[in-house]
Amino acid sequence: MGFGGISIWQLVIVLGIIILLFGTKKLRNLGGDVGSAVKGFKKAMSDDASAEEPKKQIEQEQKDAEFKAADAAKTEEKTESKS
Repeated sequence: MGFGGISIWQLVIVLGIIILLFGTKKLRNLGGDVGSAVKGFKKAMSDDASAEEPKKQIEQEQKDAEFKAADAAKTEEKTESKS
């Protein structure tokens, strides 16, 4: 028993028919195209992930700056209310 009830001989027969219909050159080109598409997809995903890191860092720095500004304003209010 092979893949989901398909025997190895049935797979070999289907592969042979596909090779007869399309030829090995077209199948080789198709394999290369699929490989380059997968490589391009992986590269785009890694570029996208590395592009998000600086954005997250900038957002965190902005939040820190806002927190420091709010903290400074509270300290200033306390100082003014004591005087």
